[in-house]
Amino acid sequence: MNKRLSFLVLAVLVAVSMTLSACAPAATPVPTQPPTQVPPTATQPPVPTNTAEPTVGSADHPIKVLFVPSVDANIITTGGQVMADALNKATGLNYEVVVPTSYAATIEEMCASPTDTMAFIPALGYAIASQQCGVDVAFKAVRFGFPVYWAQYIVARDSKYQTLADLQGAKWGYGDQGSTSGYMVPTVELAAAGVAPGEQVQTGGHNQTVTAVYNGEVDFGTTFYSVPLTPEGKPVFSYDDYVAGKVTPDMYEVPADVIPDCAPDTEGKKLLCDGWQILDARANIRTEAPDVVQKVRILAVSQAVPNDTLSFGPEFPADVRAQIEKALTDFAQTPDWKTSIGSNDFYGWTGIAPATDAEYDVVRKMVQATGYQIKP
Repeated sequence: MNKRLSFLVLAVLVAVSMTLSACAPAATPVPTQPPTQVPPTATQPPVPTNTAEPTVGSADHPIKVLFVPSVDANIITTGGQVMADALNKATGLNYEVVVPTSYAATIEEMCASPTDTMAFIPALGYAIASQQCGVDVAFKAVRFGFPVYWAQYIVARDSKYQTLADLQGAKWGYGDQGSTSGYMVPTVELAAAGVAPGEQVQTGGHNQTVTAVYNGEVDFGTTFYSVPLTPEGKPVFSYDDYVAGKVTPDMYEVPADVIPDCAPDTEGKKLLCDGWQILDARANIRTEAPDVVQKVRILAVSQAVPNDTLSFGPEFPADVRAQIEKALTDFAQTPDWKTSIGSNDFYGWTGIAPATDAEYDVVRKMVQATGYQIKP
């Protein structure tokens, strides 16, 4: 009996113990290493990226102001920065002065950067750039009341050459094949006159061409021509006189009796001949060659061509362009203009005037007639 009772008690205790264990909460397993899976990437927020192009004219995206290398690059860089600073002050936009290596490089840059380039390019360069990629003109240069300019053929003053016909077979120096006055106009005129020059030398610029003639390195050169000023500071002839056919060949040069007196003024800023002022390319080397007028004469002057331009890239923002056009017009009325593009050592713009694309059709006709293609 005692054994049977003991067994019954033991059975009851085991049953109670099993019941309590079944009712207890299950233990949470502790992982021995971190989980290897990560949530799907689709459920993760994207990492923000800034792919927007900086605004044209901002510090990170300055407007490129291009100047063709027709005169000394140091003068362009210094004077160009004067302009850039003035435009920055007026518009709050940022500008970068750029002097490409050639006329062709200037056009290439405008077409490659259509939204952020503005350039001071001559008639030929504009005519080609507008057809090539849609570059658009805004202003043309005015020099002492003239909206046009000319090419000049220069030779040594004691040379045998007296007419264009005499240049048959002569060694020709010119600045750049992309220059309207330095190359394009003379090319057309010489061909029309039946004159075939001999060896051709690309000098690199108007200044260098004058120097080459001065030093006897070439027989003749072609550069830009500007009307000289009288001692009273007025052009020898007016644009109206030119259009009316009142200008004779002897009027392109200063009077013969004052040529022996030609020399830079005391400050070296002007080339004066007893009060008469030389404004053509010869004046640009007056400090290196004070007797340049005594050594180099004008043989002939070409037909008139439209003045050089300020043009914008084909996709330049219209609102930004409008700001710049107003600022540039205002800048042209300030004294600082004369230390920038208005300087005779720079491009000699005495003012600016609105220009239209149609004005440069005459240059396009030259290009078409000659089959000319601008070369790098």
